[in-house]
Amino acid sequence: MESRSMPVPDGLAGERADAALARLLGFSRTFAAEIVSANGVTLDGRVLGKSDRLVAGGWLEVEWESKAAPEIVPVIVADLGIVYDDDDIVVIDKPAGVAAHPSIGWDGPTVLGALAGAGFTIATSGAAERRGIVHRLDVGTSGLMVVAKSERAYSELKRAFHDREVDKIYHAIVQGHPDPTAGTIDAPLGRHPGSSWKFAVVTDGKPSVTHYETLEAFLAATLLEIELETGRTHQIRVHMAAQRHPCVGDTMYGADPTLSAKLGLTRQWLHAHRLGFVHPSSGEYVSFESPYSPDLQAALEVLRGE
Repeated sequence: MESRSMPVPDGLAGERADAALARLLGFSRTFAAEIVSANGVTLDGRVLGKSDRLVAGGWLEVEWESKAAPEIVPVIVADLGIVYDDDDIVVIDKPAGVAAHPSIGWDGPTVLGALAGAGFTIATSGAAERRGIVHRLDVGTSGLMVVAKSERAYSELKRAFHDREVDKIYHAIVQGHPDPTAGTIDAPLGRHPGSSWKFAVVTDGKPSVTHYETLEAFLAATLLEIELETGRTHQIRVHMAAQRHPCVGDTMYGADPTLSAKLGLTRQWLHAHRLGFVHPSSGEYVSFESPYSPDLQAALEVLRGE
């Protein structure tokens, strides 16, 4: 059992207990919620619930059972594509249904597990369960990811992503027709106030910038090319949903389930199509492209046929 005791900082006054705990101690929002649900958080001696708010200057006491980092289990993922491979990096084409790395609560396949199963040796930099990972794609998003194999590559790529020197181009089909047909969404993102699993546009969120351009318009949807200036969790999905144009198939963020079923989609129509960056060893700019996965291509053809 581990514990911490501290006064509530002024900056966390009024925050929900689970959100505040995550920020204060660096826990995931899910793990923080588990601690609160287990009656592990008290404020001035009173047990808090997840939605209870903190009071500045109150005395906060937290107790929790430590969890071991999830292990990387080697697995065979037959449709994981190897786009490029050298001594420093491996660029993969990730199928939907595969997480970037192990995490508490996820028991499905991971990119690191698939690479281990295929015999790849990855950099040891980073947290044990995320070693070599310099950026992530959602479980339900397919397309390109780069993973570091050398320690030098890890450091250089982490810096490049942090400094916004990586070109990240996605294709998405969204409901309706964005107006204007090309533009920029500049809206801060943070945890959804009513859900520990979702994100939302919130005034105190992290700066988030998404550029989009229409490629093709259909009867009830639009194919967009999207460039991310920042890389927040669920950024494209939340920004488009906030414009009332959620990604087709993305029922978590308000997509029409009838249209999803009509197109045979069980996940959001979102694909990491192109990835470009300066190679960490050669210093040369490299760029990679990924074709649409079969389920996305099939949905696209249905829309084109209407």
